[in-house]
Amino acid sequence: MKTAGIITEYNPLHYGHLALIQAVRQQFGEDTAVICAMSGDFVQRGDFALVRRHARAEAAVRSGADLVLELPLPWAVSSAEGFAQGGVEVLTATGLLDVLAFGSECGDSAALLRTARALEGNAFQSALQAELTKGDSFAAARQRAVAALLSPSDAALLSSPNNTLGIEYGRALLRVGAAPALFTIPRTGAAHDATPENAGGYSASAIRHLLAEGRRADALSRMVPAMRTVYEVEEAAGRAPVFAACGRAILARLRSMTPAEFDALDTGHEGVGQRLYNASRNAATLDAVLDNAKTKRYAYARLRRMVLWAYLGLSPAELPASVPYLRVLAANETGRALLGRMRKTARFPVITKPAAIRSLSPDSQRLFETESRAADLYALAYPELTEACGSLWRQNPVMP
Repeated sequence: MKTAGIITEYNPLHYGHLALIQAVRQQFGEDTAVICAMSGDFVQRGDFALVRRHARAEAAVRSGADLVLELPLPWAVSSAEGFAQGGVEVLTATGLLDVLAFGSECGDSAALLRTARALEGNAFQSALQAELTKGDSFAAARQRAVAALLSPSDAALLSSPNNTLGIEYGRALLRVGAAPALFTIPRTGAAHDATPENAGGYSASAIRHLLAEGRRADALSRMVPAMRTVYEVEEAAGRAPVFAACGRAILARLRSMTPAEFDALDTGHEGVGQRLYNASRNAATLDAVLDNAKTKRYAYARLRRMVLWAYLGLSPAELPASVPYLRVLAANETGRALLGRMRKTARFPVITKPAAIRSLSPDSQRLFETESRAADLYALAYPELTEACGSLWRQNPVMP
């Protein structure tokens, strides 16, 4: 039996996600086990997940995944590079990974891996530094540097979000020295951030947009059945939909921070921390903060992530160098068999009960405490604050 890994958010789980799971089994056999590394309550674009982590994990195992492991918070809300690195570390640490599967605009795993190798080479770093002196965004400078080393067509891969993630998966695999096969299928339907009007059935952002507009029935029709059922349960309980409704609390946190604390979030030391500091003092909404801090060089997603890190009290200097444990969010019968195998193969401790964290390393304990604090802040964005209680310390995996 082969084991395939998928790095995902399922925010929410839709038919495009389901198509990837089905394609994996069509390619490698119907008995292929699927392990997901899934974001928790916050996602890579610097936002709150629509539905809490355990609910999304339950929908995943009811839709064809076998085991869902948590992609820990610092990597889940990082750049594409950090997101990919964390996901690859989680999946390879199981000791079971044969195939890493993902969707991409190009559907060409060889081209993505070729570009990944170029980005990891010394020649690329020199070419990139030369391009950055021209004052453009990092993304534009990187694309021109790759074009000079490979070809314009390879460089163009970096202009599409899922191709870019695929390249980062390849880079992460090269760094950890793992050698699973890369399997990608062409992404069909909507672009990553398409609006509902041109999104077809395959855009998570379009589904979230529909819910924000009050078009509930239309949004639910685009979710897979298990996700629809889980969403309705969460909605009835007052825990969904979750949007970033804590604007004043986030602004209060930003205004309580010192310039040095903003600088600590600017790992590239490019001055963006000071731009956010100044914007937070002169703007009365989060959108205005981002607009005031935005320049040609700084993408909105990067600014949103920095604001989220500030709100959650994350500091790059305090984080572990790598993922320290594997936390189980959900598993079906096959997933439970995989967990049995992982007792012999996993490189990191496997956590099924939160209390087990107390016996792990100080880095592991600090990370879980950070996760727990963030989960408590996430709950304050529930539609019904009577549900904004409880603790991650009492959340066991979903085992349907």
